[in-house]
Order: sequence, then structure tokens, then C-alpha cells
Amino acid sequence: MSAEIQLISDGDGLAVIGAATDVERFLVSEGLPSPKDLGLPRLKTVAGVASAVAKAGSEMSAESGRWVQLTRESADLVHKYGLRQNAANKLFTGVLKGDSGQIRGFVEFAQGPGSFLANPAVLAGVAGIMAQVATKQKMDEIADYLAKIDEKVDDVLRAQKDAALARMIGVAFMIEETMIIRERRGRVDDITWSKVQAAPATIAETQAYALRRLDALAEKLESKSAISDLATTAREARTRVGEWLAVLARSFQLQDAIAVLELDRVLDASPEELHGHRLGLRDARQNRLDLIARSTERLLDRMNTAAARANEQVLTNPLSSPAVVEASNHVAYGIHDFRARLGIETGGRSARARRWVDAAVEVRDSALETGAKGLDAAMSTGAKGLDAAMSTGAKGLDAAIGIGGEALDKAGAVTSMLSSGFAGRLRKLRGDDGQRAIES
Repeated sequence: MSAEIQLISDGDGLAVIGAATDVERFLVSEGLPSPKDLGLPRLKTVAGVASAVAKAGSEMSAESGRWVQLTRESADLVHKYGLRQNAANKLFTGVLKGDSGQIRGFVEFAQGPGSFLANPAVLAGVAGIMAQVATKQKMDEIADYLAKIDEKVDDVLRAQKDAALARMIGVAFMIEETMIIRERRGRVDDITWSKVQAAPATIAETQAYALRRLDALAEKLESKSAISDLATTAREARTRVGEWLAVLARSFQLQDAIAVLELDRVLDASPEELHGHRLGLRDARQNRLDLIARSTERLLDRMNTAAARANEQVLTNPLSSPAVVEASNHVAYGIHDFRARLGIETGGRSARARRWVDAAVEVRDSALETGAKGLDAAMSTGAKGLDAAMSTGAKGLDAAIGIGGEALDKAGAVTSMLSSGFAGRLRKLRGDDGQRAIES
């Protein structure tokens, strides 16, 4: 008995389509956990796509589809089996064939009428459903985030005076109601869509307001110079950032819900436009993610800078400085968790509060090191001065001795001269006196 598995990847997930038993066997053999049902029977009720399914015959109608989120393991299958990207729809597709469920070979496109890959309309419909399943998966992750942080978003919205924030509460009610109707009916008609078609503007306005509030907190942190003011602003950020992140998460969740409803609406009304609309929704979502990433990154930078400034002043502010660091770490953890839930790359480490004792020891060690260097310099300068003084003194002593010797010689000569002259005069005097005595 031959088996055939059709694989489709859109970058977010991997669809495995084929007979139910073959699909299950393939998923188990590849170790792919928690697959979700694609709900392929919906295609039979969609105008335009339904006719293509009917032409394909009973083989296509009997197919079962499972969707697996694209993780590293499931993404490896794209390379393992050599799936190739279609230039027109940007999907990676391929067909695996084998006997008795043992998939061995690869064929890029199936030739039979029962292949989803052979019909562009059906393939577009499958890609649209895959996008919906992936989006709902992301919505569930945001719901888990909101439950984890235990933030009552509606309470936060009601506390604000901005009318757009209050309107989003009503919009959320209408979107949730429309999603329930969609699940029951399997489609979104004109009446159902009319309930929420104005919702995107309100959600975008609320999201923009929350981003402005985060930017305002970042600017406020940057403007504070005194550590006491910085501590006050950091404590405010610790409380407010969590609230605005919750509002952002909720608005993003509602935007994803609108995307799911839009895909149903386009699939029902204009299936030929589904491919372009799907790619447009993906690009729009990425733009929103980039905007949120930039805003939260700015706030992270300001909080890290505040923590660094606080640690530098811990000696003079032993109470306020650790409070700033602690608040910074709390905010950073919340932002990193939020970004991870939305699929935004994140990283970074927590700052460590500098203890007063550690700072004092560092200052003491620095002072001792500076003092030691000063003493060494002084001793070096003193030694050089002493050597110079001794050298100068020795030269002076030699000069003095030389001068003294010369003076002594001169003094001796003078003395000799004086002595000689005095003796001569004495003899002369004595001679005159002796002569006078004889004559007498």
C-alpha cells in the first residue's frame, strides 16, 4: 500500500497533509509534538475554493491535515526533505512518498488530482488556514502572559481618562463575540464582519497611546539628575510599566484576532486575493512588533543607565541607590518576558546593586593605592633631592677647601713678608741703639 504525505511550510508552521493514519505515523516518527487540526473540511464550504476541491474528487476530501508550530526540530524537516520555495506564493512545499507509511522519496509537485499542491486556489486556502492557526497560537501565548502577570487590563483602561482606551473595552467585547460566531458557523459573512470592521482603528489608537506612555517614562528617567528624584521615577516605572505592557499585549492579541477574522472574510468573499492579504497581514504584524521592540528597548536602556548611575552614588545615597537598581531589574524582567511572548528577540542581564560596604572598601583601597603611589613619588623625589644636595655639598666643600688652602698660603706669605720686614726693622733699630751706646 502506497503512502503520500504533502508538506507545506509558510515560515510560521508546518502543515502535514495526507491520510489520517499516514499523517499520525509521520508525526510520531519525526517526533513532532502537539499537532493541531487544520480543519481542512472548511475549504469545501468556501466559495471559489470549494469548486476546486470538488473538481479534485473524493481523494482530496478524504485528506487529513495537522499543523505543527515551526520550531528548530520542525524547521529541520524543511531542509531534511528538501522542500522548495515557490516563487509565486513564497511557500515551501513538497510531497513524500513511500510504501506502508514508510516515507522515502521526494517529489516537488504531485501530478495527481488529489494533491493540494497542484491547485493554486486550494493551496492558497490551505496557506490561509495555516496563517489562522499560527495566529491563534500566538493569541493563546499572549493570553498565558496576561494570566501570568495577573494584570486586570480592563481596570487599567477604565482608570485612564483617554476616550480611546475606554472604547477598546467595548471593541474587545465585540471581537470576542465575533470569534464565537465564527467558531460556530465556520465562516465570517457580511453581517458578522460588520460588527468589528471599525475595530482596528480603535485598537491602533490604544496601542499608540500605551507606547507613548512608555516613551514618556523613558524620557523622565533620562531627565533626572538627583538620585532621590531618580529613585522616585524608578518606583513609578516599576508600577506603570507592567500596566502599559499589559495594555500593549491585550491590544496585540485583539489585532491578531482581527487578522484571523480578516482571513476568513477574504477566504469567503475573494479567495483569489487570499495570498496577497495573508502576506500583507504578516508584514503589518512585523511592523507593529518592530515599533514595540524599539520603544521597549529605549526604556530598557534608560533603566540600565539609571541602575549604573545609582551604583556610582551608593556611598552618598545608601538607601535610594539600591532601590533604583531593584526597580530597574523588576522592569527589565517584565519587558524581557513581554518581548519573548510576542516573539521579539531579547537578552540582557540584571544589574547588581552595589553594597555600601563594597563601595566603601573600593574607595579605601583606591585611597590607599593613591597614597602609596604618592609616597613612592615623594620618596623618589626626596632621594633625588638628597643625592643632589649631597653632590652640591661635596662640590661646595671641595671648593671651600680649595679656597681655604689658597687663603692660608696667601696668609702665610703675607705673614712671612710682614715677619721679615719687622725683623729687619728690629735689627736696624737695635743696630742704631747699640752704636749710640758704644759711643757713649
